[in-house]
Amino acid sequence: MSLVPAEAAIERLISASLLRLRMRTPFFATLALFARIEPSAEVATAATDGRTVFVNPAAFQSLTPPQQDELLLHEVVHAALLHVARRGTRDAQLWNVACDIVVNGLLAEIEGITLSPDTLRDARRERLSVEEVYELLERDPQMPTLMRPDLLALPPSAGGTGGAESDSRATGRHAALEAHWRDAHQHAGMIALHVAQGRMPAGLARELGMLSPARLDWQAHLWRYIVQTPSDFAGFDRRFVHQGLYLEALASDLVRVYVCIDTSGSVDERQIRALASEVQGILHAYPHVICELFYADAEVYGPFALTAYGEIPPPVGGGGTDFRPFFAAVHERYDGHEQAVCVYLTDGYGDFPATPPELPTLWVVTAGGRALDAFPFGEAVRLLEGAAH
Repeated sequence: MSLVPAEAAIERLISASLLRLRMRTPFFATLALFARIEPSAEVATAATDGRTVFVNPAAFQSLTPPQQDELLLHEVVHAALLHVARRGTRDAQLWNVACDIVVNGLLAEIEGITLSPDTLRDARRERLSVEEVYELLERDPQMPTLMRPDLLALPPSAGGTGGAESDSRATGRHAALEAHWRDAHQHAGMIALHVAQGRMPAGLARELGMLSPARLDWQAHLWRYIVQTPSDFAGFDRRFVHQGLYLEALASDLVRVYVCIDTSGSVDERQIRALASEVQGILHAYPHVICELFYADAEVYGPFALTAYGEIPPPVGGGGTDFRPFFAAVHERYDGHEQAVCVYLTDGYGDFPATPPELPTLWVVTAGGRALDAFPFGEAVRLLEGAAH
């Protein structure tokens, strides 16, 4: 069936925009080929459900060609970076604002793309991951000023983030989206390598890193880090583990965990409780793990008792940030024989020891904190809350 004149006109405008994008940014133009772009009067301007980009015909026709290119690219990037699937249980409107901040910062890096003067920008946060931006916005008293009607997600009738969906259907849908866009990323990467000399915005590389299949959430990383011991249940019949029958054999294989929480002001009470509660879960599941809890700002306080069932000790401190006192305290307490690890919850900005400590260290870094690859020693993982598990 042939298109009516109005439909044909919008199709020509969309095709022309895709051709312009192909000339300016081959990588993103390739991603756009993996998205369905459909006219829809149900959206105010444009939106995506993670696979299809919906464009309001009247709104699209009212834009200049550069604005049309920006609009299409904006929605394609939302879809390609799985912003719909990554939302989890987070608030839809706030998540959409976080996504817009990151996407607009990314588009600003693309040569030939001009952002509209009223585009939502947040220079302090746009180079972070969407998950980090969301957490920072949750605690921002200025957040209401960022809420704009044109940033709302798709209505339920158009699919996407609205409406009820069973867990199994959502999981299957998200898995299909991940597979679809993984293929798109591979194709676009080859185009970037051969046509654009491999160049892509730094922000895109950062967001793509969030999609890595090997990426663990911080809780999973914490558990794996603390219990990755050679004697971890080796040789035990797991049917009897819950009865505690393995405790005597493990008595000589204790693992001591030195946990330090930055109380200089960069870590809030919710984050302290999140980490401490997760450690308590490990203590409950692995009775051979012993925890010594410290608080630290420019000085170190503790150790305090942190047990599987006890109350979390109230934080102490509030001054500057210096990581050295904690590692000095651990050095004095460690006997040099038993297995032990250090876990430090912080934003990562402070004074590090000149010499790395003898014990392995896991840095649990708050949203907006130091880049994970910028820590001089140890492993680093981002503390991000709010996703579905």
